[in-house]
Amino acid sequence: MNNMDPWVWWLIGAVVLGIALVITAMPELGMLSAGAVAAAVTYGLGGDVVLQVVVFAAVSIALIAVVRPVAARHKAQRPQLATGVDALKGKQAVVLERVDGRGGRIKLAGEVWSARALDAAQTYDVGQQVDVVEIDGATAVVM
Repeated sequence: MNNMDPWVWWLIGAVVLGIALVITAMPELGMLSAGAVAAAVTYGLGGDVVLQVVVFAAVSIALIAVVRPVAARHKAQRPQLATGVDALKGKQAVVLERVDGRGGRIKLAGEVWSARALDAAQTYDVGQQVDVVEIDGATAVVM
C-alpha cells in the first residue's frame, strides 16, 4: 500500500466522496470529489504534494462558491408553467347551475365543476361569467 502513487490516493478519495454524495445527497461532496480528481491530474502533470493540495482546495472551493448560489437560485424559483389545478386559478368559467355559498355548477376549461361562491352572501345565476379564485378539493371557489 505504501508503494501507491499519490494520484491513486486522490482517485480513491474521489470515489469515496462520490459514494458519500450518492448516499447523503449533499452536492458539496461531489464538488470535493471533483477537486480530488483535479489533484490527481496535477500529480500526473508533475505537481508536488503541496501543489496537489492547493489545487484540491482551490477547485473544491471554486466549485462550491460558483455552483451553490446557482443551485440555490434554481431551487427558489417557482415553476414558470402552472399545471394541474394551479393552472385553473384565475380562469373564467360560466355558471351552469346557480352558484352560492353552499354550492352550484360551472363549466371550467371545458369541464363541469362543482363550485361555491367565495362570499357566502353572493349568488351567481346561470350564464353569468365568474372568476376562479382557488380550487378546494374538487370544488372551484369563484367570485
